[in-house]
This record gives sequence, C-alpha cells and structure tokens, in this order.
Amino acid sequence: MNSRLGPARERAATPLQRQRRVAASAAALGVALLATPRLAAQASGNRTYCNPLDIEYRYSLKQVDQKISYRAGADPVIVNHKGAYYLFVTNSGGWWRSTDLGRWRFVTPDRWLDGDINAPAALSVRDTLYLFPSAFEPAPLFYTTTPETGHLDLLTPLMPELPGAQGPWDPDIFHDPDTDRWYMYFGSSNLYPIYGIELDPHHGLSYIARARELLHLEPTEHGWERFGQDHRDTIKPFIEGATMTKYRGKYYLQYAAPGTEYNVYANGTYIGDNPLGPFTYAPYNPIAYKPGGFVQGAGHGNTFQDTFGNYWNTGTPWVAVNWNFERRIAMFPAGFDGDDQMFVNTRFGDFPHYLPTGKWTDRNALFTGWMLLSYRKPATASSVQDTFAAANVTDENPRTFWVARRSAPDQWLTIDLQGVFDVKAVQVNYTDYRSNIFVNDSTVYTRFRIRGSTDGRKWRLLADLSRETRDRPNAYIELPAPVKARYIRYEHVYVAAPNLAISDLRVFGSGAGSAPPTPRGLLVRRDSDPRNAFITWDRVPEAVGYNVLWGIAPNKLYQTYQLFADRGDTLELRALNVGQGYYFAVDAFNENGVSRPGEVVFVKGQ
Repeated sequence: MNSRLGPARERAATPLQRQRRVAASAAALGVALLATPRLAAQASGNRTYCNPLDIEYRYSLKQVDQKISYRAGADPVIVNHKGAYYLFVTNSGGWWRSTDLGRWRFVTPDRWLDGDINAPAALSVRDTLYLFPSAFEPAPLFYTTTPETGHLDLLTPLMPELPGAQGPWDPDIFHDPDTDRWYMYFGSSNLYPIYGIELDPHHGLSYIARARELLHLEPTEHGWERFGQDHRDTIKPFIEGATMTKYRGKYYLQYAAPGTEYNVYANGTYIGDNPLGPFTYAPYNPIAYKPGGFVQGAGHGNTFQDTFGNYWNTGTPWVAVNWNFERRIAMFPAGFDGDDQMFVNTRFGDFPHYLPTGKWTDRNALFTGWMLLSYRKPATASSVQDTFAAANVTDENPRTFWVARRSAPDQWLTIDLQGVFDVKAVQVNYTDYRSNIFVNDSTVYTRFRIRGSTDGRKWRLLADLSRETRDRPNAYIELPAPVKARYIRYEHVYVAAPNLAISDLRVFGSGAGSAPPTPRGLLVRRDSDPRNAFITWDRVPEAVGYNVLWGIAPNKLYQTYQLFADRGDTLELRALNVGQGYYFAVDAFNENGVSRPGEVVFVKGQ
C-alpha cells in the first residue's frame, strides 16, 4: 500500500513536489488576489445571494431505473482556489466556478467516473486542486492546476484498499499547513463511526497505518442527534459528512447528523489538539442548524474561507418531492468568536444576504434586512391542474406547489402583496412534478418574465429571462433598484419538464411601516427529558414570524429556530444537550423589519 510509485505514477506525483518549490511565492499570490471577489461582484452586477443557491442543479442519473427524475443537489464542498471558488455537488457531472460566490458557471470535466461522483472531497493546496470521490472500493484520486478549464489528471489510477475500515465514503481530505501532513476523514452510517487516517504525500497520498475510529453519535445525550422530523423518530441516526477545519492551533472535526431527509439535518463539531484526536464534544452543538423556514436543513457540507478571510459553512437543505433524498445547496456565514467557539449563522438564512466585499466582524453584517413580503399573500393563476392550487406558492414550503394545466407561454401567476412595498428581489422555485428528464442537454433551461404593478392594471417589466440559456430551478433575481409594487406577476416562457410547477414565488423588500414590537412573556421549561424544552411567549399581533434564539451564554445566542406567527407562539425544542445550561430569547419580524430580541431567559442544565 505504501510502496513507491512506479513510472506511470511519477508524473502524477509531480504536483506535490511542485507545491513545495512554490510555497514561498504562493503566499504572495494570495495577497495579490484579495481584491478579486470585489471586482467580480461589481462587474456582474450581483450584490446579494439567496438560499438555496441559484445554480443549474443537474438532473441525476442515479434513479433512472426507477423512473425517478430529479435534480441533484447534495453534499456540497466549496474550495477557494487561486482567488476563485469551486463548488462540487453529488451526481452533477462536473462542478461550478464563481469569482464572487454569487454567480456560478458550470464546468464540464474532460474525464469523469462512470456512474458519476458521490459526496466528493475537494482540497486546494498551493497551486493544485485535489478531487476524491466517495467509494467502497479502490477509486481514483484526481488533481488539476486549471480547474476552470475542466482538465483533470490522475494522481493515482486507483487508491489502494483502505486499511481498518470500509470506504472511504463521504471523504474529506485535510492538509495541515503547519506540519505539511495530510489526512483523510470519512464515514456514512448509522452503525459505524467517523474514521480518520493519515496520507502519505510522498507516495501519491496513499494510506499510512490503519484508519482510526474518531467519533460516534450519542443521541441519548445530544438531542439534536435524534432521527426524524424535529427529532421525533426512534430510528438509529446517521453520522456522515466529516470535514476538518484548523483554527488557532485547534482541530475542529465536523460531522453531519441525524439524517438528510428531515428538517433537522445539522452539522456539529468535536475539537482536538491533534488531527487524529482525541476529540472532545463541543457543548454548543449543533453548530449549523436550520429546522424552520423555506430552506430546512443545514447538514453535510464543508467550512471554507473566502478571499477576505471570512468563514462560510455549506449544507444540504431538504426538498423531497420526487424522491426522499432530493435536495438543494445552501451557504451560511460562519466563524469563530473570541472564545474560539465555532458558529454558523442561519438566522434569516433563506432571506437575501450581501455577497462579501471585505472582512466582516458582525455575524449578521451580511443580512440585507430585505424582508419576506409574500408569505400567505393571495395568489391567482392562469390555470390550475388538479388540486395544486396557486396558494401553495406563498406558503414557504418547497413540498407544496402550484401546477398549471399546461406548460405554455400563456401561463401566469400573480401575487397580491396587499400593500405597496419597495420590492428588491424575487426568487422563483420550480418543482419537478412528474418530470421525465434524465439527461442534461441543450433543451434544459428556464425562461420567464417578472412584472410588477401598483394597481393590477399597468404592469412594469422587472426582469426578463425570456432568452435565458441556463437551467435555474431556484432562480434568484435581484432588481437593479427598488420598485414600488403591490402585485408581482410571473409570466411563463419555457421549462424543459412536462409540467409547469412552482413551489414558491418569494418576494423580498421592505414596507414603510414599523417593525413589530419586541416579544414579551418568554417562558422556558426544561422537560423531564432534558434534551427537550418547551418555549412560550406572548403573541405579537404585528408579527409575520419569530426567531427563537438560544445558546450557551447570553452573548452567544447563535442557534435559531424560525417559525411563522400563524403557527402559534410556542415551540417544543428537541435539540439540547444533556447537562448543558442554555440562554433563550425571541425576536419578531414582519414585512417592515425585525424587532430587538426580548429578555434573555436562562434554564439550567439537567
């Protein structure tokens, strides 16, 4: 397994040798690239983004035998390489490139695996980007110095059999810049743990020694590791999606749990002094958690730094219309506080956020303050197929949707915002209802127009995508300037699927009124099962929704559960750690803004 590379592999090992020779110049290159994202964002006109990411989610071939047609969108890893960002997603036939984290261009590789690549690992070290697929048998390890062209070379024709475990499935490759040592972490199971193993850079990243068991789930101690919707299922949970981040000399080994097909899919972390442990459970887990809102689920991604040094965490929100594992991609601001506590900010995580143009210190700094204007607002349509009513497009649920009787350019959908607002952005989320597409070719694209009106009679063209050549199933349209409108209309032009189906037409902006008052009367009671807490507060009549905030200190309310006001003013939170005390607060929001959080309430650990 650790034998020296033969002649055919000598050339493949060259990037590792070359990296050592250019180490000194690489640091200077990084400084020179600092301005790239800012310039790219200005050139493209993009200032903001909105989850789920607006990329051409590719149709997966994995379920073709079962006649299931769905767009792939899972297990993301974003790599910052030479001042550009590369996004790798399961079963996508390639990857995406961006210079600003907002507009992504698909790159088709010149070589690929039969059957596509699942849950890949990707890593940028100096001038080379490495790509390694999940596998339960020997698999190739790719590398490239020009990922923007799609060119790939083989570092090893096949990685050898993994000693000490099966796999590697859901791998992550980590290079420690301080020691120049390489490691791999992997595992995806409700029976087996997360494993780690050292890699040999002198022999094509072959394995050193045997894989070590590093992490196990403990759902009896960690409420958020329990399976099911809101952690209500008794099935043994899954651990997967390992990824490593080094910060201030500590190793943060992250993992996903309890399962991708529910709203509570999340990321947690253990912390160690060495790359292979031992590791200690972080008492503030989970770090990335988003069970409420339109985008639900934040697990199984990676943590990366942008060109300005800001941290981000990616995840896999849940759609589950055509297939239980149908998903999309989300990206949230992340970081470490003054106590080195890791956090991922999912508060308003599916509302528009600014793209980075510099270093930020406030974790909420990128939130635009553009509020959701369309929740439960009346909607009408040109036609309705069966019971798939137009009202579904304003319920903030990707699993309910409107379906037109036919997919034709005469179809339209109109939302009455019930007031004149400054409209700043629109997001169109399509659904693959009874789709029959199993290929990704030139016929797969989306075309539409968006119009606005203050009176429902005179219409103004806000966005014209009638000549769009890309597939944009979650199209996010930022308007060049705010437009006053009461009515927003979607006018259909083309989708490749046999049915025109839209889950949500989301409208963002601001009103001229006041934000709701601060919620009062917060009460928190820890259950006899200390993994659960029952939370209540006084109803705020002006509120559209609430954010329940919690954390392990009054200034560390990093976790959020968003819920809409028409669903009540109570929450049973089932994500707590046994023995850990928590602080809670609640804020309220409407079309005009967000209140200040209410009083902070403490409940002791049990």
